[in-house]
Amino acid sequence: MIGDGSWGTTLAIYLTQQSYRVKLWGPFPQYIQEMRRSRYNQKFLPGIRLPQALELVEELDLALQDSDLVVFAIPSQYATQILAKLKGIKINWKKLIFLSVTKGIDTKSLLCISQIIRCYLGKIPLAILSGPTISREVAEGIPTTAVVAAQDIHIAQRIQKVFNSQYFRIYTNTDVLGVELGGSIKNVIAIACGVCDGLKLGTNTKAAIITRGLAEMARLGKALGARAQTFMGLTGLGDLATTCFSPQSRNRYVGEQLGQGKSIRQIVSSMDMVAEGVETVKAVYQLSCRHKVNMPITEAVYQVIYKNKKSTDALMTLMNRMPKSE
Repeated sequence: MIGDGSWGTTLAIYLTQQSYRVKLWGPFPQYIQEMRRSRYNQKFLPGIRLPQALELVEELDLALQDSDLVVFAIPSQYATQILAKLKGIKINWKKLIFLSVTKGIDTKSLLCISQIIRCYLGKIPLAILSGPTISREVAEGIPTTAVVAAQDIHIAQRIQKVFNSQYFRIYTNTDVLGVELGGSIKNVIAIACGVCDGLKLGTNTKAAIITRGLAEMARLGKALGARAQTFMGLTGLGDLATTCFSPQSRNRYVGEQLGQGKSIRQIVSSMDMVAEGVETVKAVYQLSCRHKVNMPITEAVYQVIYKNKKSTDALMTLMNRMPKSE
């Protein structure tokens, strides 16, 4: 397990409970040592005890030794740094499966995580796990569903067998791009929904943003070569609903604070965990411009975060657009 954030830690705990031997690596050795001593990840998953069988390792190469499956759970903005380290380790990547659970789009290359992984590690056996998965709910054993996507359905099916259980149901898909885009763009729409909460607007407004935001996700996905129906599934509509409504959603929280008048700098500096949508909106906005895809909600979020536009003004801009058919 590469990454000791809330999701990486949750999955490490879960797989250990499923009787797999799991090694968890994080980028800060002193923090890994602290977790090994206390058996808690107080920073990212407070209150959830780490199983004694879960190994916590400081050295990246040791984490990879004798592994069949590598789970990549690094925030997207730090992905290239860690992938560069992985590339430098002498290991036959084609003999194991590499599973990314990272959501986001690189703001420089405008590539999805799976595409970046292939740039660094080549044509390795690769899959993506995504869906409406709030970390704490999974850690607490609350029934959850997710999707594992791979171009090779046999790889997806192998991972499905590893992760599937009575409270974590896994589906398979071959639309890797669609699954990744859904898991990334929904964070942008969640920020917009959070702004609604911060402005104390009603359910009508939030429902409109979710519905029209889903349409934006599907439009961009189709333009990039994904299947439109993927966005109607767990990694599109399902993940969008969870992220827009959950009080534990970091991206919704960022939007709520923006709606209350705080600056993005104030908000981000006060958070320990990463809200992927803050960076992802830059990439999504650039992709929409490049491919001439109309994404007004995404543009509004971009304007609020990076052009200092007031949330109320952004809302009025959206509401005063030219009337059109649905």
